[in-house]
Amino acid sequence: MLTISAEINRYVEASQLNFEEQKVSHREKLIMKYAPLVKYISDRLAIRMPSHILKDDLHSAGILGLFDAIDNFDSSRGIKFETYASYRIRGAILDEMRKLDWIPRSVRKDIQTIEAAISAAQVKLDRTPEDEEIAQEMGVNLETYYKMIDRTHNINLLSLDEPTRGTTITAVNKIESDNPSPFDKIKKSELKKVIAGALANLPEKVQMVISLYYFDEMTLKEIAEIMGLTESRISQIHSKAIIILRTKLKAYFEG
Repeated sequence: MLTISAEINRYVEASQLNFEEQKVSHREKLIMKYAPLVKYISDRLAIRMPSHILKDDLHSAGILGLFDAIDNFDSSRGIKFETYASYRIRGAILDEMRKLDWIPRSVRKDIQTIEAAISAAQVKLDRTPEDEEIAQEMGVNLETYYKMIDRTHNINLLSLDEPTRGTTITAVNKIESDNPSPFDKIKKSELKKVIAGALANLPEKVQMVISLYYFDEMTLKEIAEIMGLTESRISQIHSKAIIILRTKLKAYFEG
């Protein structure tokens, strides 16, 4: 039985030699093998989406991401295919979500207002501001601030994948480049330091939410049970953290 690397190498060789029949055979094997990965990623992302977003649409986009991963994977880079495919699948799904443009203008305005308040408060305080301080900077009470945070929950899934100002390049693209030049590698290293620094400056509870949500891929409900908080409060903590990270990344790209 062929290993995944051997199967991909066979597919690449067939493509290069224009052996169409063999190419199709190897491609089909890879698609069958990794179809469950597409389902897993699309199902996990669907949990975080509004109810009107069809899970089948996410899955279809994910399959296209798998095709892209198979066609572009380079084993010489020392990256596991599963890792590369997961990135491409998730990226394809998020690209499809952006095309649907399902986020209301009012919610985007809320994001911009909160970002501006966080930036201003950080300059004044020289630290990450507390919720009360952000609300004060915005000129609203804490209840209104939390309502705005609640409305931004779904957009935060795409936040780090949105283009930086004046370009079509996203923060994720900056980190995951297919053909990085020496300069790109330096910038990638700098960007990782910026993200790591931003995370390190967040309160421990917030760091834990981000870690469980993105690295352990838990749902907000699961995190709430672990931390002994309500799901709504976990959602607010997550949303604020992502907005803070967006603010840091914008300052990095535009500074």
